[in-house]
Amino acid sequence: MESPELSFTLAYVVLSLCFVFTPNEFRSAGLTVQNLFSSWLGSEDVGFIQYHVRRTSITLLVHSALPLGYYMGMCIAAPEKNLGYIHKQVSDSWRAFLLLSLCIQLTSWTLVIYWSRHHWHNHPICRALQAHIQPPHPGWGSVATSVNTEFRRIDKFATGAPGARVIVTDSWVLKSECHVTVTQSRQHQLSPDMASPAQILTLRVDSINPAVTPFDIRLISSEYAELREKLHAPIRNSPNVVIHQTMSELFLETFRAHVDLNQPYTLPSGQEVEPCSGCMQVPANTKLVRLCQAEGAPNESECQQCFCRPMWCLSCLGRWFASRQDQQRPETWLSSRVPCPTCRAKFCILDICAVH
Repeated sequence: MESPELSFTLAYVVLSLCFVFTPNEFRSAGLTVQNLFSSWLGSEDVGFIQYHVRRTSITLLVHSALPLGYYMGMCIAAPEKNLGYIHKQVSDSWRAFLLLSLCIQLTSWTLVIYWSRHHWHNHPICRALQAHIQPPHPGWGSVATSVNTEFRRIDKFATGAPGARVIVTDSWVLKSECHVTVTQSRQHQLSPDMASPAQILTLRVDSINPAVTPFDIRLISSEYAELREKLHAPIRNSPNVVIHQTMSELFLETFRAHVDLNQPYTLPSGQEVEPCSGCMQVPANTKLVRLCQAEGAPNESECQQCFCRPMWCLSCLGRWFASRQDQQRPETWLSSRVPCPTCRAKFCILDICAVH
């Protein structure tokens, strides 16, 4: 029969590893530093930089307390060892372990106090922001304000697990003053439910600013197109890396090519083009006009006349078109009819006109 000492040790090691590396089960149960100390950390959306300065500091303190927590727990799990009597009955090995645990905890507190001096000027995150101090940013606080402001925007690009996210805004984290290169690709079977393996891309980011250390980011190839649209810098591919496009991306390329063959729609004089209702990032550049005709019977076409003004860009309309299809029969997509996302009038790909 296992001793209480061994049982507690195994349980504590497993729980500690799960708390540090946080699997989905622990995250769902709220057993994370972010959730347990949420009242002190504040809101990430309100102050992104300040939130993560506090989060990394409290994470260091909590993780460094795990060895001391093990010693205190062992005092209860194995009372026969008399670990509470430090000066009399404790063995030298346990006394050394306690001393090491206290040193680790004291060192972490000293480091956090050092970070917090001069309004957290010495914190690694703030020191990293200091590399970007240049007009129009007079100090790292101004850089932090810029990051906080852009993080609150809904059009940012985000990918990765909660503990290892990559976030790209209009100017941060990747700026136009950098070179991005796809250096590697790997195939991963992420879950048994996936019909095909996922391709994981590794991108190397080299900044023109010599004070910024190059770093790597990883993302699924299906998110590559969205990242490419968000970046102001071009992405270079290593010669040996082939990026596999998703079915939706391949369809969008064919979709655009077919729409380009349709007759354009001339906007009436005086009518202004509004932003796309889907992404709100580019002008609406498509108009649905009933142009298709059933063979020999023009009035029997399933398509209907749409009276909506131009409200969607070609990319958003293409994604809407693809989302309404039978995902198991991609060969039928181009010949299908879908309802207008605004008025529900049915249309086909021949009814989509580019706005001129």
